[in-house]
Amino acid sequence: MAPADRPLALTIGDPAGIGPDVTLAAWAARTREAIPAFVLIGDPAVLAARARALGLTVPIVELSDIGSGPSRFADALPVLAISGQGEVLAGRPDRSAAPLITRSIETAVGLAQEGSARAVVTNPIAKAVLYGAGFTFPGHTEFLAALAKANGKPLHPVMMLASRSLRVVPATIHVPLKDVPGLLTRELILTTIAVTANSLTRYFGVKRPRLAVSGLNPHAGEEGGLGREEIEIIAPAIEAARGMGLEIAGPYPADTLFHEAARATYDAAICMYHDQALVPFKTLAFEEGVNVTLGLPFIRTSPDHGTAFALAGTGKASPRSLIEALRLAAAMSGEAEARA
Repeated sequence: MAPADRPLALTIGDPAGIGPDVTLAAWAARTREAIPAFVLIGDPAVLAARARALGLTVPIVELSDIGSGPSRFADALPVLAISGQGEVLAGRPDRSAAPLITRSIETAVGLAQEGSARAVVTNPIAKAVLYGAGFTFPGHTEFLAALAKANGKPLHPVMMLASRSLRVVPATIHVPLKDVPGLLTRELILTTIAVTANSLTRYFGVKRPRLAVSGLNPHAGEEGGLGREEIEIIAPAIEAARGMGLEIAGPYPADTLFHEAARATYDAAICMYHDQALVPFKTLAFEEGVNVTLGLPFIRTSPDHGTAFALAGTGKASPRSLIEALRLAAAMSGEAEARA
């Protein structure tokens, strides 16, 4: 079955957040925005209630099989139903929603791994809500990797933030800043580089990816004067990547890596920690940015924003990042299929 004949599996995210809002808005924009067909994995009652609150007329159809989603998508928002915890109040997170949130993700991953869904697109979750219900993972990325690993595949998940103007990859993700130097190793950086380069070719159609790598310290360490991680860890990883035939440069000072002229020299920037990558990215592409998890046995994208509880149910949440995440997931799927 061709990718376009299979839907994207869209998780509900935290039902008290803006996931339902932007899902409804994305479906409503399906014709003017050329939205690829998706099926929401979640509680149809949550969507119906949020549509009423927002004054939207959105027909909802419950499916018994995700495969019928594309044929229903033009006329109704298709939902593969998972029962929720009862009434959901927009903007009021409740840990009793945790089973719905995690089951939605687990179901979407299962559908993608069996080939029924062409990719997984995840609405935002509130990790603090899940932690209160016993969730043990630092974030979405780590949970997805654990679900895939449970199927017997050793993984190194890599988080990429992608937009039309910039792609960034943090080598370390959801960890305290004080722990970053101890977590950085030559092997970690080299693996992150290799996964990124392979994914740029496989999913983004970049035949020979150009990569730039940041340093960890101010001024990339000033030749050891401000830290030796660049000399002892980062530069050796870059040299090893060159030995693999990759086109790669650095380590560069992070404060000069993201201006317009610098961005024109690379297809993705590898950074050493979360905010080093995400601060410039969200400054340049806050509305259109997409979170992509590389290194999984399936495609996963997500809007590059959080649950925004204060906006839930107000009609003020923009669906732009979700629309871009849906489009990118479909494009990545098509590129991978073309190369298969």
